[in-house]
Amino acid sequence: MFDNDSQPIYIQIAQDLEHQILSSTLAEGDQVLSTTQYSTLYRINPATVAKGFSLLIDGGILEKRRGIGTFVAAGARDRLNQRAREAFVDDHLAPLIKRASDIGMTPDALINLIRIHFTELTGRTS
Repeated sequence: MFDNDSQPIYIQIAQDLEHQILSSTLAEGDQVLSTTQYSTLYRINPATVAKGFSLLIDGGILEKRRGIGTFVAAGARDRLNQRAREAFVDDHLAPLIKRASDIGMTPDALINLIRIHFTELTGRTS
């Protein structure tokens, strides 16, 4: 499961948990596996798992409850969605707008193309 050589395993662990939250596999308030359970299940060093969990705890995605375990924090899904939207703008939308401008497209022309393709790909108009 965690074999992507381009990213450290602790980042892959954090991304896996984020994906589970975004896909509603884990809901707000759900308890996640302990670092020991996670490390045993995936045969990963417990310190590596703890480092991945710490990223999410520091980001307000998970919360530790002393003596009980680690849980998905309230508002975690909203925070992840907001972060994904911001990354989308930086990684995709800003370069798209720059390229459209470079080739002489107007904002209205770009918006119209986006509407057409959005509808074709999703079947939704908004």
